[in-house]
Amino acid sequence: MDTLSALENQSIYVLREAYNRLDKLAMLWSIGKDSTVLLWLARKAFFGHVPFPLVHVDTTYKIPTMIEYRDRLCREWNLQLVVGKNEAALRERRTFPDGTSTRVVWCGRLKKDALQSILDEHGYTGVIVGVRRDEDPTRAKERYFSPRDKHMEWNVADQPPELWDQFKTDFEAGTHIRVHPLLHWTELNVWEYIEREGIPVIPLYFANSKGERYRSLGCHPCTSPITSSAGTVREIIDELRRTRTPERAGRAQDNESEGAFEALRRDGYM
Repeated sequence: MDTLSALENQSIYVLREAYNRLDKLAMLWSIGKDSTVLLWLARKAFFGHVPFPLVHVDTTYKIPTMIEYRDRLCREWNLQLVVGKNEAALRERRTFPDGTSTRVVWCGRLKKDALQSILDEHGYTGVIVGVRRDEDPTRAKERYFSPRDKHMEWNVADQPPELWDQFKTDFEAGTHIRVHPLLHWTELNVWEYIEREGIPVIPLYFANSKGERYRSLGCHPCTSPITSSAGTVREIIDELRRTRTPERAGRAQDNESEGAFEALRRDGYM
């Protein structure tokens, strides 16, 4: 079996285990390459149908192309979409850069707090997320099935062991589980799989006329493009095989303060 098929099989196994074991399941869809590959895998795992809703936390600061792409795929693939916003923070302008907040606090309010509101409203016991170990050292500490307490806080020092694909899914009341089917993938694997499967991705990932493209997508005040001439999936793959630049180098909130990203994740951020 080739590498991509082995990765695919493991991810599909995790998705089916989550669906079988967790009472009320949803999947976070950031609209980026990783969560869209995860969506593709979910369609494969359940024979063309995604049997749980997709949750998109809308900060209202996404690049418009991302929202257009989201809405188009929802129509074409008949997806059930749940959109959450922190309306109070937006209304009171507790935001960045046009409000009264720093980047890190702003991320917490518009992403973590909005997600908490969705979980409370719909009672989801499991949330599937497209994080990978190689993306950031903090994410390397995750498990495939990772518990969060009733406040969505992550105790990184108290994670269940996972041996021989045996996953713990029963926890005390009020816990919800983050499920990470792409944990064992790399950024290069993701793009190789996109090429193999012909998965549609946002044009922002490809070089424009200025010789720039986005390598990692987020909210526009905190996400910068990189210099690149890669205009096709194959050219992105070739570029990734040569580069030493970290994937999230263009994500400003990661660099705002030492340990900022880990602090956000401990508090419930994706």
